[in-house]
Order: sequence, then structure tokens, then C-alpha cells
Amino acid sequence: MTATLALDLPRASVMQLMTRALRLRCPHCGGGRIFASFFQLKTNCPGCGLRMERGEADYFVGAYLFNLIAVELILFVCVCAFVAFTWPDPPWDLLTYVTGALMLAGCLLCYPFAKTTWLAVDLAIRPLTREELEWHQRGGDLGDRELPHL
Repeated sequence: MTATLALDLPRASVMQLMTRALRLRCPHCGGGRIFASFFQLKTNCPGCGLRMERGEADYFVGAYLFNLIAVELILFVCVCAFVAFTWPDPPWDLLTYVTGALMLAGCLLCYPFAKTTWLAVDLAIRPLTREELEWHQRGGDLGDRELPHL
């Protein structure tokens, strides 16, 4: 996909943004693999040129929060179901150790999804403008005082 086509993309719905994010694709265009490795995003989307951090050095602090909340909610539901299933005598010691291990594993496994989901939510709240996308594509400096999207 060329940069010209990316500029003409219609604004994606929230559902499209979230679906693309959960597929670990660029939420804006849906194209290209945006991860260099399991934990490392590429600087820009290979399809549309969107900078993954949208011009802010601490951009993904919200992704850490998303990751923590998602893993805790999933674990909470699983623990409640396990306790209900084994009631009246749940194995509390086993539950303690297993949930601790699952919490750590969940934080690691959900991390890439949290990053793309956070980007999708940000795009839903602050839609990408043509000016901002052009700034991303030409490699605008993160130290710029006046970012086009603020």
C-alpha cells in the first residue's frame, strides 16, 4: 500500500480499529506486520507510515494499564469459576501458586495485544488527520513543539 492510498483511507469504525488491533495489525490501515519481535513494535507501519508512538515518547503508558486490567479481569473470572466449581473445598494453596504464575504469564502474553489495542483506542478518541499522517510519514521529530495532532 502506498502512502497516497493511505491518505485516502476512510475513517475506520471503532469495531474495525479493535479487530485490526486484536489481529496485531495496524489499527489505522489494517495492513502490514507492525511488530519487529514479540515485544518490539516497528517505528512506523509498513502500510500507511503511521508512527506507532504517535509523536509522544511515553505513549504506551496506557498500554501497560490496559495489559494489567485485561489480565486481572481474565484471571478474576477464571478464579471465580474455579472456586465455584471446586466449592466447598477449593485447594487454596494450589490456587495461590497457579494464579501467581498465570498473572505473570498473562502479562507477557497479552503485552502485544495491549499495545495495539491502546493504539486503536487512541485512534478512536483522536482520529488520525491527513496532516498528522504526513508528519508521521516524513519522520517528524518527537521533540517538535507543535505536533500536528495536538
